[in-house]
Amino acid sequence: MRYLRMAAIWSENSYCKRRQVGALIVKDKMIISDGYNGTPSGFENVCEEDNVTKPYVLHAEANAITKIARSGNNSNGSTLYVTDSPCIECSKLIIQSGIKRVIYAREYRLTDGVDLLRRAGIDVVFLPYKQE
Repeated sequence: MRYLRMAAIWSENSYCKRRQVGALIVKDKMIISDGYNGTPSGFENVCEEDNVTKPYVLHAEANAITKIARSGNNSNGSTLYVTDSPCIECSKLIIQSGIKRVIYAREYRLTDGVDLLRRAGIDVVFLPYKQE
């Protein structure tokens, strides 16, 4: 639960108005990467236009996974803690990155991402957490 609380706090860094999402990747009890949803580096910190999310906004999971790629570290066997259930695109990245467990706190209306993770043999845990 501690890492989910930390992911929720990390989500506060997001400039997105519709939904703020945070993610932490933990391996051997150490945080090896973090991410929150937002625009790519060098872009304006505006995620929506006319209350619609811009197509190039990165999800928290994608940001955390790509940070690992840049760091030279690896996520094999790690756990991803994320405030919201992963979408199908992020689930594909999670599978390919070697993450073995995903713990999330809020369910999204679509379940295709979680379904894909389970199909790939990844341990998926829904652990409800309300951010205060």
